[in-house]
Amino acid sequence: MSDHWIAERTRCFDASGIRRVFELGAKLTDRIDLSIGQPHFDVPEKVRKAAIEAIESRKNGYALSQGMPVLRDKLQRRIDEQYSHDDREVFVTSGTSGGLVLAMLVLVNPGDEVIVFDPCFVMYDALAGVVGGKVVSVDTYPDFHIDLDRVAAAITGRTKAIVFNSPNNPTGAVASREEVRGLAELAARHDIVLISDEIYRDFCHDGPFVSPAAFNPNTLVVDGFSKSYGMPGWRLGFAHGPAAIIQEMIKLQQYSFVCAPHPMQWAGAVAMDVDMSAQFEEYRKKRDMLVDGLAEHYELPRPGGAFYAFPRVPWGTGTQFVEKAITEHQLLIIPGNIFSSRDTHFRISYAAEDSVIQRGIEVLNQLATEGP
Repeated sequence: MSDHWIAERTRCFDASGIRRVFELGAKLTDRIDLSIGQPHFDVPEKVRKAAIEAIESRKNGYALSQGMPVLRDKLQRRIDEQYSHDDREVFVTSGTSGGLVLAMLVLVNPGDEVIVFDPCFVMYDALAGVVGGKVVSVDTYPDFHIDLDRVAAAITGRTKAIVFNSPNNPTGAVASREEVRGLAELAARHDIVLISDEIYRDFCHDGPFVSPAAFNPNTLVVDGFSKSYGMPGWRLGFAHGPAAIIQEMIKLQQYSFVCAPHPMQWAGAVAMDVDMSAQFEEYRKKRDMLVDGLAEHYELPRPGGAFYAFPRVPWGTGTQFVEKAITEHQLLIIPGNIFSSRDTHFRISYAAEDSVIQRGIEVLNQLATEGP
């Protein structure tokens, strides 16, 4: 095969470093896994049964590209009740990631600038690069909150979009109402698309979730069922925003993902009526266990949501620290430079049993005191 067969767009990013951690972890016999970004609880029984019933009743063909009415109409009613926007439409995507792919393809031209916050989910930089956009990073260290003056300073005549994620992966930070409103109004003032990734919206530990769509009706929201209902493998997401954007995303979905998995849409409609508050409360307690357990040895802003913490390493670089944690202590965590331009932190996922979290705390405190 000739090298020139491979398109240049594949060279704008590397394979996710998270995969390397998973590969290392697969070789361990007694690993302590605090790495993976998915809930440790299973899909609720009622939802599993709905998926099985959909499959058994032959709902296995193509779905409508915009989503089946059983789910799409239900989502539209809920979104209308929440925002009362005259021009806000919803459609069903093949996962939240699928929604992000379509958003970038629809919105960003080659040379357009896309503002992201450092640190951020690995996909934002990669997707902006794939469509030819230029990534502009706005630093959020040390507390991982948004400085609106920094955002304003990053805006140029080429800025097309801002990608926002709260609660945040990898830091667990939850933007305050003032931050969210300020960012939404800033985007509106400069006629910039604000893309709000709200996949962790149900995991707000200390107060209600606030969406920028409450303050800026042109906000494009990408969301999904993966985290809230423990179904990341079902690839069921949705996006809502101005009708003109949504219609173009649906058009592109026809020529790419085609549709979200058909039987899972029937199950998703059932999931919308399932109370998951007990699971969300359990994650708040896990957050407290982890943060309190590391308080003596780690610089760690208390995460307000999601199921991640992003401590500063007590010695060395994030890469060095994580390498020792994995190879010498079988503790799987993720180096911070996968999400950031800095190599000073690491990500912990506390989506795990309490006993696993406690083992992780013990190893991390041991690592802090014994050094490199």
